[in-house]
Amino acid sequence: MKKVVFGITSLTLGGAERVLVDIANRLSSKYEITIFTIYANGELEHQLNSNIKLVSIYNTSRKSLNSIQKALISFKLFFNKHSIYGKYLKDKFDTEIAFLEGPITRLFSVKNEKVCKIAWVHNDISQVFGTNFKAKLKRILDGKVYTKYKKIVLVSNENLENFKSAYPFINSNNLQVIYNYINPQIVKEKSNYPIDSCFDNNTFNIITVARLVPQKALDRLIRIHSKLIEDGVLHNIYVIGEGPEESKLECLIKDLHVENSFSLLGKIENPYPYIKQSDALALLSYFEGYGMVIEEAKILGKYIIVTDTAAREAIFEYPNSKIVDNTETAIYEGLKELINNGKMKDVNLNYNNEQYIEKIINLIEGEIV
Repeated sequence: MKKVVFGITSLTLGGAERVLVDIANRLSSKYEITIFTIYANGELEHQLNSNIKLVSIYNTSRKSLNSIQKALISFKLFFNKHSIYGKYLKDKFDTEIAFLEGPITRLFSVKNEKVCKIAWVHNDISQVFGTNFKAKLKRILDGKVYTKYKKIVLVSNENLENFKSAYPFINSNNLQVIYNYINPQIVKEKSNYPIDSCFDNNTFNIITVARLVPQKALDRLIRIHSKLIEDGVLHNIYVIGEGPEESKLECLIKDLHVENSFSLLGKIENPYPYIKQSDALALLSYFEGYGMVIEEAKILGKYIIVTDTAAREAIFEYPNSKIVDNTETAIYEGLKELINNGKMKDVNLNYNNEQYIEKIINLIEGEIV
């Protein structure tokens, strides 16, 4: 039985993290699976099958550390990656998969010709690090890192093209797209869990599930929501997620006096009952890797509205959806039309994504996909 290790920063509540849990569980009967994390105590760790090993460098969560501790760890990961790799990874696995761009991809890039090395890219590599000097330096350094990998997986065709533009020197034959896998049965089962619903059934309710970071454009959404309310387009928006923008977003909600109609619900491990009970799911980001929550909403048959980012690939041929231009005006008009049309019935989608697991197996077995 092949030994496969997946590396990720931590198993916190996030799209890539949920995907990894489902992939690892699905493959754990075929391979000896290890999940390697930088930080421990992620909320999703308990969802792993019992036969999956979990190894962490630091036995603590990242959010429990102060800024100095985080900086020191980043320094160690960058300058001591060879010794860390030798201690935890060297000669222990047949396949090493760095499942998230950033520190884990740099760590797993340490040369070892005995191992098949695969990198996963979940975001738009041209934008994810920002545009300042530090971001540009990271992008340059990571270009060299990605040359160490036999295969690089992108989660959307748009991300593939952006990756090729950012790193034209990387052999395009080493790149491929595999859309995110998620277990539909688990989503359906967990969507029926009881919750203390916060929704007003007499109002149109929109749900967003996203990390509170600039990429997700939640400040823009709050401003658009406020203008819609002022114009008499009554609705509620609920956001599930946490992140560094939380205080800023809370202040904006208060400044625009929309506390009664725009709610930050915080961290919720099981978002599926909230998605199921909502009238629509919105993912109105500046840019996206793919948008895992869209797949979850499709499984539940919800109406989905997205900005014109890589998220459009997730709703290709999905009838209950709308794509709007990535501007405040277009989002305003798109939400206005959606809300004024009123509540809609969910669709019954025959959802099947087993082909993505087959592609991952072929990848691990070294077959051409």
